[in-house]
Amino acid sequence: MALPVNIEKVIQGSVVETERIEFKRGWNPEDVIHTMCAFANDINNLGGGYIIIGIEEEGGSPVLPPAGLKQNQLDAMQKKLVELSNRIQPTYFAVSEPTEIQGEYIFVLYCPGGDNRPYKAPVSLSDKTRGQAHWIRRYNSTVQANDQEEQKLHELAAKIPFDDRINHQASVNDIKLSLVKEFLQEIDSPLFEQADDIPFVELCRQMQIVKGPVENLKPINVGLLLFNDEPHQFFPGAKIEVIIYQDEVGDRFSEKIFTGPIHKQLIRALEYLQTNVIREEVAKVEGQAQANRFYNYPYAAIEEVLANAVYHRSYELRNTIEVNVRLDEIEVLSFPGPLPPVDNEMLQKERIIARDYRNRRIGDFLKELQLTEGRSTGFPKIYKAMEQNGSPEPTFETDSNRSYFLAKLPVHEQVTSPNEDRVQARVQAGVQASLNKTEQQILKACTQGEKSSGELLDILGYETRTRNFRDALSHLLELGLIAYTIPDTPRHPDQKYKITEAGKRQIE
Repeated sequence: MALPVNIEKVIQGSVVETERIEFKRGWNPEDVIHTMCAFANDINNLGGGYIIIGIEEEGGSPVLPPAGLKQNQLDAMQKKLVELSNRIQPTYFAVSEPTEIQGEYIFVLYCPGGDNRPYKAPVSLSDKTRGQAHWIRRYNSTVQANDQEEQKLHELAAKIPFDDRINHQASVNDIKLSLVKEFLQEIDSPLFEQADDIPFVELCRQMQIVKGPVENLKPINVGLLLFNDEPHQFFPGAKIEVIIYQDEVGDRFSEKIFTGPIHKQLIRALEYLQTNVIREEVAKVEGQAQANRFYNYPYAAIEEVLANAVYHRSYELRNTIEVNVRLDEIEVLSFPGPLPPVDNEMLQKERIIARDYRNRRIGDFLKELQLTEGRSTGFPKIYKAMEQNGSPEPTFETDSNRSYFLAKLPVHEQVTSPNEDRVQARVQAGVQASLNKTEQQILKACTQGEKSSGELLDILGYETRTRNFRDALSHLLELGLIAYTIPDTPRHPDQKYKITEAGKRQIE
């Protein structure tokens, strides 16, 4: 049975964390059953793991070329595997595939997180030793669970991650073969070559994207999120919204909504940001022939922040992922916030070690597509990208209830906004701005001192903030003729407007 991953990439550790791979030089049934049980328990919701037999491990890395197995061992191992699966309680079956790497035979077991946690396996396969234990993965080792870990396993028993649950509102036909094949081809899986030769249902079973008895087979949520053209039919919040603001007030903006398979949403949203937001800047340095080149925002930081939002958000909620591109920063907002123990205090650190993951299967698929890594390297990668670009540090926040997660990427400090460019050019040329009557009245009112929007409305005789009034404020701010008294918080309740030097010259 072919696996829906590229085995060579798994061995190299480029798509799966090392703690999810167990290398074994030879066949030891007792070690194998313990590790199968540990991956099935999946105490950290990482998605299970892989047991690779026939490759020795040294210092946490595989020793290549493989030690290999004899071909006649493979059949015997397959038969023994059935017995081992039945000795795990509840019964648990891994997906196996004998394959050839660098001219040597190896045996690969894919052990996804089980639906019937907690699992137990015999302490020993010897007839003289009785008793069973819960086995878990602790870092890169398989160990017996202690009392606290056993309690956690029991708490997880009723908590199958949402992306790994059966969707009873959909059918297998809602999974599109073309999208499945496209994915398999992109990750260079051997299953792609067999996709047209095996029944579609069997292909979906091998992909682990359907579950249930033959007579009532259903897709699981991750299958619909990645392999359906319109997953928002089943998960209304499965969208990415990108809003690009043209002013500080928020009255003028453009909006783009990305739908479709979530990995394609991510790719298209990143392409849109790269085309419409990211730009290279050139700043001349006095006394140097070579100018300083940088980007307003480094692409690598945006990619990591948005990929993390797609990976870690909840698809049970109707909230979309929001990307707000403001004049001075990019905000990426997703719901809910991080899982405990990560809190607002921990988010201020450059490296965060998260042991629990909300979407173990989504993470697997994104890692195979190399869209995310999932090795707790996301935050360091974002900090590094911002630092190398010369940008200010990013910030991350949530609230006490962990109801949201907000990432902020400040614009490079040397970036001059298009508005500032126009103001400077107008000042240098001594050109007056063309203002309508409402704008002239607002500007004249501000010569009498700082004014709130309510005070300006009274002066103009308006009862409410009309569109004409909002447009006038936006235009004056854009021209640099007035400015906020609290520039860092445009929507502050005590916000007022004041006239600038350029505004005074306009009046004169």
